[in-house]
Amino acid sequence: MIHESYMNAMVLECAGERLKAMKLPVPVAGEGELLIKVQACGICRTDLHVVDGDLSEPKLPLIPGHQIIGAVESVGKGVGGFHPGDMVGVPWLGGTCGICRHCLSDRENLCDAAIFTGYQRNGGFAEYCTANARFCFSIPDLYSATQAAPLLCAGLIGYRSLSMAGDGKHLGIYGFGAAAHIVTQVALFEGREIYAFTRQGDEAGQRFALEIGACWVGAATERPPVELDAAIIFAPAGELVPLALRAIGKGGVVVCGGIYMSQIPGFPYELLWGERKLVSVANLTRLDGEEFLELAPRIPVVTKVEVFPLEQANEALAALRTGRIRGAGVLVP
Repeated sequence: MIHESYMNAMVLECAGERLKAMKLPVPVAGEGELLIKVQACGICRTDLHVVDGDLSEPKLPLIPGHQIIGAVESVGKGVGGFHPGDMVGVPWLGGTCGICRHCLSDRENLCDAAIFTGYQRNGGFAEYCTANARFCFSIPDLYSATQAAPLLCAGLIGYRSLSMAGDGKHLGIYGFGAAAHIVTQVALFEGREIYAFTRQGDEAGQRFALEIGACWVGAATERPPVELDAAIIFAPAGELVPLALRAIGKGGVVVCGGIYMSQIPGFPYELLWGERKLVSVANLTRLDGEEFLELAPRIPVVTKVEVFPLEQANEALAALRTGRIRGAGVLVP
């Protein structure tokens, strides 16, 4: 049982403003929910897009954060399969209608009535949170809370992006941050080669990509030494799309792995011709989570994290915005 009646939280009151440190009542697990004592919460570019106002439908005021790892504190009515003390993870997808054509065809990630953690419901930039138990995951024993947190979005979106990229050997990755450093490990496990593209002059980022296992690194404007079978774009920069299309061969695919991207410039049809494909990744499904969290400890995926105390959430987001975090940033209450 919890003894606190109030908790510390970092709250977004208005898009475009800094998060505010607040004392709020500890939430109560409703029917079908878990009350979770947060041990770690990863930060990612989606959090930046929410805070900066690029994503325009947040529930305000809002506690952001959707890569949550914590211990079950209490269990709401009607919940099965979880007990107090269990270590769980809470991802971006926080609920769906369950009855639309998308939900009924194993595409719940496309549900028009979906609820997202740290966007329409309060997330993990706090000491406690609640979550729909049906959308929570059990966390493998191999991982500490800080190591596991990036798996809940960077890992899951990377895994879904890799699946959509097909099974080609030569894979390009544009934007080598949290998702890229995880998906590279999965791709290497599958026998692929990674060609990493970073910002011009980002020598530290290129060294990081090589350390993780990339066989080649270069600026986004450079052509790789081989024709790529597929490319995944994690950076939210639309101008990378024509560059990636130019780098892949016929029949290849470019996967846009972010929830937000700046405007894509016009490009000649010849870049798309030859049955090249341009696709986006939208959210995740619970099946993605179950598959990836079973696979990650077998590889094993090792996450590189930079830990910030909860009260430094604004500083952590600023570091992410300017590319100063190698791997993944994680907040700890």
